[in-house]
Amino acid sequence: MQKYIYNFGAKSATGNATLKNLLGGKGANLAEMARMGFPVPAGFTITTEVCTFTNRFNGKYPDGLKKQLSESLAYVEKIMGKKFGDKKNPLLLSVRSGARTSMPGMMDTVLNLGLNDITIHGLIESSGNARFAWDAYRRFIQMYAEVALDIKGDIKGVSPFEKIIDQQKKEKNLQFDTEFTAEDLQQLVALFIDVVKKSGKEFPQTPEEQLWGSIRAVFKSWMNERAIIYRQINSIPENWGTAVNVQSMVFGNSGETSGTGVAFTRDPATGENDFYGEYLFNAQGEDVVAGVRTPHRISRLGKAAPHIYSELIEYRAQLEKRFKDMMDIEFTIENGKLWMLQARVGKRTAAAAIKIAIDMVGEGFIDRETALMRIDAEQLNQILRPVFDPVEKKKAMAEKRNIAKGLNAGPGAATGVIALSAEKAEQFKKEGSDVILARMETSPDDIGGLKVSEGVLTARGGMTSHAALVARQMGKISVAGCESLHMNYEDGTITVEGGITLKEGDFISLDGTTGEVFAGKIKTLPSDIHRILIDGELDEKESDLYPYFRDLMQWSDETRTLGVRANADLPEQAKIALALGAEGIGLCRTEHMFFGKDKIKTVREMILATDSKIRKEALEKLLPLQREDFIGLFRVMKGRPIIIRLLDPPLHEFLPEKKEEIEALAREIGITTPEILHKIESLGEANPMLGFRGCRLGIVHPDITQTQARAIFEAACIVSKEGIKVYPEIMIPLALSSDEIRLQKEVIARTAKKVFTKEKIELAYKTGTMIELPRAALIAGEMATEAEFFSFGTNDLTQTTLGISRDDAGDFLPEYLNQHIFKASPFKTIDQKGVGRLIIMATKEGRAVRKNIHIGICGEHGGDPDSIKFCNEIGLNYVSCSPYRLPIARLAAAQAAIIHRKILAAA
Repeated sequence: MQKYIYNFGAKSATGNATLKNLLGGKGANLAEMARMGFPVPAGFTITTEVCTFTNRFNGKYPDGLKKQLSESLAYVEKIMGKKFGDKKNPLLLSVRSGARTSMPGMMDTVLNLGLNDITIHGLIESSGNARFAWDAYRRFIQMYAEVALDIKGDIKGVSPFEKIIDQQKKEKNLQFDTEFTAEDLQQLVALFIDVVKKSGKEFPQTPEEQLWGSIRAVFKSWMNERAIIYRQINSIPENWGTAVNVQSMVFGNSGETSGTGVAFTRDPATGENDFYGEYLFNAQGEDVVAGVRTPHRISRLGKAAPHIYSELIEYRAQLEKRFKDMMDIEFTIENGKLWMLQARVGKRTAAAAIKIAIDMVGEGFIDRETALMRIDAEQLNQILRPVFDPVEKKKAMAEKRNIAKGLNAGPGAATGVIALSAEKAEQFKKEGSDVILARMETSPDDIGGLKVSEGVLTARGGMTSHAALVARQMGKISVAGCESLHMNYEDGTITVEGGITLKEGDFISLDGTTGEVFAGKIKTLPSDIHRILIDGELDEKESDLYPYFRDLMQWSDETRTLGVRANADLPEQAKIALALGAEGIGLCRTEHMFFGKDKIKTVREMILATDSKIRKEALEKLLPLQREDFIGLFRVMKGRPIIIRLLDPPLHEFLPEKKEEIEALAREIGITTPEILHKIESLGEANPMLGFRGCRLGIVHPDITQTQARAIFEAACIVSKEGIKVYPEIMIPLALSSDEIRLQKEVIARTAKKVFTKEKIELAYKTGTMIELPRAALIAGEMATEAEFFSFGTNDLTQTTLGISRDDAGDFLPEYLNQHIFKASPFKTIDQKGVGRLIIMATKEGRAVRKNIHIGICGEHGGDPDSIKFCNEIGLNYVSCSPYRLPIARLAAAQAAIIHRKILAAA
């Protein structure tokens, strides 16, 4: 019979850390900690395969599961010396999810399972603490009702149980839940049971029914909305499923010598090698991460309970030695005894990820390749995030706009309008506003709001709360535990101690590095990395992060085999690209050079020309403007390769749309408004993406190609005479036949000969094509007879292959992702089955004809790690991406090379 359940406890386990895919991260590491001799409460893990089975067969369980569960339950009872459902000394259980990759707060948990109207008296008798027992019972009823019975909050999401708690605290003049007496809690239990009855459901009194109901609910939560959104954001496959961990309860809420905590073996925000975490005495499970009370820093535990703190320090060292990574741990103290409840690889900011990985190489834990593989390339976006302008911040402080201070849970600076709900955050974002999500404490249901927000502000919770944890992972600015703020969801206001009131929609600013909160907007400045590499206004020695970033990029460049270029159209963009590590320009879009005010008028004159003479005059005016741009590019790039794409978009895109703009243009160039309107109408196309654009413009109007080529070659000659090497590569766009390339090459070659003869200089150059049509890919061998290089324009190749316009895909693409028609957006990650197959075919056929043909991609996919891995696997020469994604591309290319080498070694 297939094994569906693995046991752990009493310094032994049937599973281990290598079974992560089967047991989930939590279950695998619980087993490993038990094997290491840690004090782990006994339990068992139901595998991810059961989740996949139940979701596939509408909640049905595989044969043999119930028998295995009964045997595992007996195993736990024996180790813990308690019996499930016993009247005198009941075993209580926790039921938790555990996917192979951490999804904090996204799925459901049930604690204190096994309590009913009979076993509650056994717990009172065995513990000698009636208050603790009734507290455990009211928590269980609420959790089970919300998770297994699906009793939801009101229209604003407020739980009926939380309403009762707030009402009771108000009536009894209490501030915290811990102030309830045993009698108060017993009364809450009765009120909670009444809530369940009024919902039309029954609270089960049989422990076995409670257990199976909780297991089913946790498996079901793999498919809840917040879990689905989280998986989509983090590219986690649905078919992985979650494991379920059933574990004997230990109690942090049994008195003042008990407590609960969450800690990280290093600082997850900065990467410093400091023990980092928080704890609460007389608290249970979710209290720390849910932000119900603001906890204490873990260092304080050294004075409050030195023997416990010493044990934790020892376990911290052992965990890092075993897992060779920063670990996130949960623990409970029960009547002075420490229990370890969880250890998993901890979520961290990009800055922390870089520092931890490089430090661990220096400490001998890992090698360079492991360090490179450990950092999520997409996270590198975070290190270019802005900080507040110190002058503006000082001014805001002088104006006393610093209204509150919380915990600096997610570094960086953010300004946006206040949204007091996830729904409002999404609405404001759709309306075009940057958003700060402000909540008393976040819940997993806020994931949609977190996704669209620049930052998150909470009144409760600590550095390890759900809000802080998820915000750090998502790269959001976060200030937590700002207790001086009172948020009134009904009125849509935030009130600050001292009487200041802000409304939903007002601007607010967060400094996630210091924890400060400001009313209104504060100007931001680029990050340290930006100021060092791009602005040149900060010295390397003034930044703690830069040396680590520099080493990471150096290691990446030494490891990767794939070239990395940038898409850049102007000298200023080229400078940024070079600063961030570009080896050349993979795409210079010449039409982007036309949008300056002094140039667009000339371009419009060319388009509106009524005969070839007028068009030629306009092109003559345009020539020196383009030449200057190319001179600037060549000077900046200093001999590095530059692929220059000839004019590509349809001509109507350069013409004005608004009536007043059309009338102004008519006055400027001396023709009538009706003439311009007629021309605009004649150039209009039903589907401009497939119309009169690309090389078709050059075929019909070769003088456009001639002028652009002349500007390129004259600029190249001027810069070359300055002693700077120049190597232009001219790209013919949207070609669908070798004849188009041949005809355009002839124009380019004639122009080059004229310029070189006049300037008395001979320069090497290449002519190639952008492959962005399926036909071009299918006849790539023929295209290679004329083209000296290929560049895949994957944006348009995706559109033309799939028959989907990226401008209109928003109407249906989200649903295609929800229904798994696409695993990822084809405009973010290359569709390998369709578009990818065309790229492979074209590459193979092109190289069969022209052995050393240089091939790369220059669409948005050039900065996507999964697409970069694909390009590396099929042997392309380079990827080209936007300048600010270059650090991502460099690291992703290194990771792709490491993976490829390992595959070859294993073959």
